[in-house]
Amino acid sequence: MLESLLAYPDFWKYVSIPFIAGAVGWTTNWMAVQMTFYPLEFLGIRPFFGWQGIIPSKVEKMAGIVVDKALSKLGSLDEFFREMEPEKIAAHLTRTIQGRIEEYTDEVMTERNAVLWENLPLLVRKRVYSRARRAIPSVMDSVVDDISRNLDSLVDMKHMVTTQMAEDKQLMVQMFREVGDPEFRFVTNSGLYFGFLFGLIQVPVFILMPENWVLPFFGFIVGVATNWLALNLIFRPLNPVKVGPFRVQGLFLKRQKDVAETFARLSTEEVITLRNIMYQVVNGPRGDRTKALIKRHLKPLLNGGVVRTAAQLTVGPEGYADLKKAVEEKAVDLAVEPFEDQGFNRERGALVEKIMSDRMQALSSEEFQDLLRPAFQEDEWILIVVGGFLGAMAGLFQLVVMFGAA
Repeated sequence: MLESLLAYPDFWKYVSIPFIAGAVGWTTNWMAVQMTFYPLEFLGIRPFFGWQGIIPSKVEKMAGIVVDKALSKLGSLDEFFREMEPEKIAAHLTRTIQGRIEEYTDEVMTERNAVLWENLPLLVRKRVYSRARRAIPSVMDSVVDDISRNLDSLVDMKHMVTTQMAEDKQLMVQMFREVGDPEFRFVTNSGLYFGFLFGLIQVPVFILMPENWVLPFFGFIVGVATNWLALNLIFRPLNPVKVGPFRVQGLFLKRQKDVAETFARLSTEEVITLRNIMYQVVNGPRGDRTKALIKRHLKPLLNGGVVRTAAQLTVGPEGYADLKKAVEEKAVDLAVEPFEDQGFNRERGALVEKIMSDRMQALSSEEFQDLLRPAFQEDEWILIVVGGFLGAMAGLFQLVVMFGAA
């Protein structure tokens, strides 16, 4: 029996069919994952010949979905900022600025009248430094407190996130890849298993119907079906379903706790950071409101002894208004500079990470799936059709090379 089976014409060629189908399934699914993310920029000739990764090609839309479907459900910028402990933010600002008060003062005063400032007795300059140093803590406390209470009107979170992602497409790709890493590996590896199973069906069909179209057709089916099945098993069923002794649920949805922790960590390290918030506070589309707020809190300092004394000693009464403007401009610059400190950023972000993770774990399955689903849903049909095309080509190759079809 075994000998006659082994002697069957083209036996080993038929045996190879499910293995090749498995390889086709793995390859098409691997390509589907890669085409989701890469290349970051369009390669080819627009508009029809070429490709750009689905996520990079729609990065602003994807970022908007992440904000609308996930971040906005986890809290507001006002709330995140309050969790970062504004009093410690103000203290950090104060320490940073006080530590360089002489440098900042010299910079402003030198711009206005370098000769007079440099020729002032050191004792007089020190008096100016000292007055500025004493005034800084109360000014910083007031500015940060005001920003904390009005942050949602000073910063548009959606604009902040979409702008950052548009400028750094790799960041968006990194977030999706890290959050959904097990699912993307499943999509790739499942192509091998599903492809092999389809190949087992393909063998008897091709034996009974040895037509030239069978292998390319089944290759197309393998490419389409393996992609479609893998994508759907990630998100379906949405809620746990009992099947005999088992509880079945979409792979991504079963990992809600792990995903929440990863997403919260990446968000607070890369996106909702104190540095990014403060940059948008000053330089974002609503930055004029911030500048007006800072100037308002600087008035007691500018109208008091520090700047008035400096003006009298250097630029005279006629240069007073000009000097006030220079101090205001410098103060706006200083609102961002101290937040380049990566350690302080990580420390503040860690306070928000726990809250964000806990709230994400509490989301419903419908809300939670929206975190990763858009990565596949956008142009999903293209990935499935491309998988089918590659499968058909593999089937045609198999037909010509292995079975010698003309």
